[in-house]
Amino acid sequence: MDTHADGEIIRRIAGGDKAAMMTLYQRHHLRVFRFLVRMVRNEATAEELVSDVFLDVWRQAGTFEGRSSATTWLLGVARFKALSHLRRRTTAPLDDAFAETLEDDADDPEVVAQKTDKAAIMRACLGRLSLEHREVIDLVYYHEQGVDEVARVLGIPANTVKTRLFHARKRLAGLLAEAGVDRGWP
Repeated sequence: MDTHADGEIIRRIAGGDKAAMMTLYQRHHLRVFRFLVRMVRNEATAEELVSDVFLDVWRQAGTFEGRSSATTWLLGVARFKALSHLRRRTTAPLDDAFAETLEDDADDPEVVAQKTDKAAIMRACLGRLSLEHREVIDLVYYHEQGVDEVARVLGIPANTVKTRLFHARKRLAGLLAEAGVDRGWP
């Protein structure tokens, strides 16, 4: 994607250009959605947050200064939305009647097959990382952001990104080893 073109699109959005907004949405909504799903761990919530992100983009396009790429800016807005959602989320107590209707799928053959699937094991191990480590891994490996861009998205120093990345990799390697996955992937 052309980052210069994205900057121009955002300037057009700031001027009220709805077609430019659709273009930006089409270019970036999937990336933003995937980032949000990994943060909030719920597709429906992520879809709602994507709408909120792009609504904020429409309202705040004039504040985009172009010091970072549009992707970095969008992921920064998405991260803020996800963290806000996670802070206000409350856990409702589990109703006993509802709990009795839940099936125990611990020994289900499908679950056993998923445990042998390396990709499923990787996702499970990623899910066990702290939010800070998951964010860094997600941005670097899934969104192909550099250390400086990750620092801008997260609002932390680049050296902190490097430190988190180091510890995230180390923790992930340990989790994968516990799960019986070697470093080699087919």
